[in-house]
Amino acid sequence: MTGVGLVTSAGIGVSAAWERVSAGTGTAASRVPALAGMPADFACWVPDFNGAKAVGRKKAWRLDRCNQFAIAAAAEALADSGLDPATWDGARVGVVLGNGIGGAATWEKQHRTLLDPELGPERVSALLIPMLSVNMSAGYVAIECGAKGPNFVTATACASGTTAVGMARELLRSGQCDVVITGGTEAPLVPSIVTGFSQMGALTERKTDLASASRPFDVDRDGFVPAEGAAVLVLERVEHARARGAEIHAMVSGYGASADAHHATAPDPEGQGAERAVRAALRDACLPPDAVDHVNAHGTSTPLNDVSEARMIRRVLGDRPAVNSVKGVVGHALGAAGAIEAVTTALTVQHGLIPPTANLESQDPAVELDVVAKAPRQTRVEVAVSNSFGFGGQNAVLVLTSA
Repeated sequence: MTGVGLVTSAGIGVSAAWERVSAGTGTAASRVPALAGMPADFACWVPDFNGAKAVGRKKAWRLDRCNQFAIAAAAEALADSGLDPATWDGARVGVVLGNGIGGAATWEKQHRTLLDPELGPERVSALLIPMLSVNMSAGYVAIECGAKGPNFVTATACASGTTAVGMARELLRSGQCDVVITGGTEAPLVPSIVTGFSQMGALTERKTDLASASRPFDVDRDGFVPAEGAAVLVLERVEHARARGAEIHAMVSGYGASADAHHATAPDPEGQGAERAVRAALRDACLPPDAVDHVNAHGTSTPLNDVSEARMIRRVLGDRPAVNSVKGVVGHALGAAGAIEAVTTALTVQHGLIPPTANLESQDPAVELDVVAKAPRQTRVEVAVSNSFGFGGQNAVLVLTSA
């Protein structure tokens, strides 16, 4: 991993986001104007993001917010990597991004236009399809930087970003690419999507205390805070990166995936599918469970997920690893969550600093783990695991190691 870029509610850009995540002082949530009047009108959104500034005014109006996020994060990641798209062989560069929902804001706006008797079908934008299609985040990033290799989007719900990184690694291992731009993006903060999560009881009811609303592993957790954002990583084969003298943030050493085959939205109570994914990732990395120093948990702040995941982690890895969840700060960005967490896990490995789990005041007794809370923990991290689990029983796990 030679380049990273972030657009999150904790900050735009890696430096700003990492500083707030590392502090772990509270959930970066606030009221969202677009959700006014809805049962849930709050989220971890990015109010300071300026699409026209990030991608150019002429392009911004043609791109949904999720695609603007992806392009902005990719630009930062490429600059960080030191690679110059003007000089590379584009046919050897792939793009694999995770996205769960696509252009949700575009879809809602154009649907309203369609149903409006004063506007109707003739006023529906000719750009509707390329603005809402899930695949277009990867397509637009490729257009921006001339990446002409394999190009696709993974859609495994809240595991999408992690699945994307795993698939990007396979393109490098197979020799199809020398460089892959990967990660995830999501901009789901529109009335229909957020209300859907609210109606199913997945969101927190802490509507008057947003700073403490997301509280993974806490005994008083009651649901997640929806979020938007993007994270992009530049991956290269080791020999390619070292030949050009690139700084390596961390190594993506293992990837595992599985399905619970249990329930549409609820996790397997015993975490058996998640366990298979973790064990597969460790086998892929040729590492034993007792080598793991740190786990960046999926840690959604929901009653079911946190206990199921905690039991699985203890069963597979014991109580040795220091565990955290960054969703206490950045909320749950759905298809982008795994990519955001892959970046923060890589920075943890690189800097030897484990961010605290925000708002963890009283750890659930059922969570028998060493969960980092209150303050960041300075410690050497050689091997880290990053978990992502999604609706449909989708499980994806990365093993990141020091360079």
